[in-house]
Amino acid sequence: MAADRHTTTTAPAPAPPSAPATSPAPATVPGSATGPATASAAAQGVAAGRVCLGEPQLWAAAAGSGCAVAVAHPNIALIKYWGKRDEEWVLPAADSLSLTLDVFPTTTGVRLAPQAAGDRVLLGGQEATGPAQARVADFLHLVRELAGRREPAVVDSRNTVPTGAGLASSASGFAALAVAAAAAYGLAADPAALSRLARRGSGSACRSLFGGFAQWHAALDAGGGAAADRVSLAEPVPAAAGLEVALVIVVVNAGPKAVSSRAAMRRTVATSPLYRPWVASSVQDLTQMRAALAAGDLNAVGEITERNALGMHATMLAARPAVRYLAPASLTALDAVLALRERGLAAYATMDAGPNVKVLCAAGQASQVAAALREAVPQASVVVARPGPGARLVAGDGR
Repeated sequence: MAADRHTTTTAPAPAPPSAPATSPAPATVPGSATGPATASAAAQGVAAGRVCLGEPQLWAAAAGSGCAVAVAHPNIALIKYWGKRDEEWVLPAADSLSLTLDVFPTTTGVRLAPQAAGDRVLLGGQEATGPAQARVADFLHLVRELAGRREPAVVDSRNTVPTGAGLASSASGFAALAVAAAAAYGLAADPAALSRLARRGSGSACRSLFGGFAQWHAALDAGGGAAADRVSLAEPVPAAAGLEVALVIVVVNAGPKAVSSRAAMRRTVATSPLYRPWVASSVQDLTQMRAALAAGDLNAVGEITERNALGMHATMLAARPAVRYLAPASLTALDAVLALRERGLAAYATMDAGPNVKVLCAAGQASQVAAALREAVPQASVVVARPGPGARLVAGDGR
């Protein structure tokens, strides 16, 4: 979990509940980036009283009253979220649109601990302290306010995506936390309400509540504060049935970036002369992207994706001082994408706040694209992802 810091503020109660989504699609074993299994194995481990997350004694009993486990996947924005108009409520400067992936799941367990002095947070099996612990505790406080509860909780979260590397770890992390915490505290919430809740932890997390393509509505007409909070959420975006895509991820550096997304975003908004023009062009990009998805036009989708991302990085380079996430290997990967297009493959690059490159392509050409990128950037790790499921509860109902 890594981007927008939540500031505790009372919010309107979420909408009535709906049934959780279907069982998870095949994914990586929580806690391991390589082993094949299904995300539901975590839930089965809880139910059987085996190891689930972190310390086995925390999850020794079957998930039930006050205990829940959720899984969420990262999403990669094709129309980027970069900049807030209201930091307290985590309201963006413009709409964004993303693709939820089927790789790198985050599995998060929440167990109420009525006798504890305060919230306890385990991230990757390690006790969290300082800002990381406080950020999760702030989010739990918001959930408690909404649910009318007071009990502290133990949170155990495992990412299989590198944290703080521009690979959307905060999106999957806070989406999973929102679903698990709402269930553990018995908070009635449908997907729209959970999307709003996840947004308060990390803006992009609101999109990971939904599988496939999703749009986060900025709700500019509602202004800011509580009024906009009620309507700034994500919703699924339909695409033509024949549009089958993959995202080839080129991990050139899995380490945490030197400048956090939050700090870079603030600096860009405050100092870059290119920021406002990019926001205006992003509004147009989103309208055109919706039309391209509906038409099933992969080349149009790719062209819009690439120009929007490169424009975002241009705003960062123009910030004072500049924010530069592009590494030499990033540029090599971008050059390889251009070469792929010259060979007739529909391949288009996008990048988030980090050096890693993602390449949108036709699902049937993903292996070719991945092979070319492995050859061009041999030091990188290359992962092929496809559209994935939305966040869902895999154990526990909070009752």
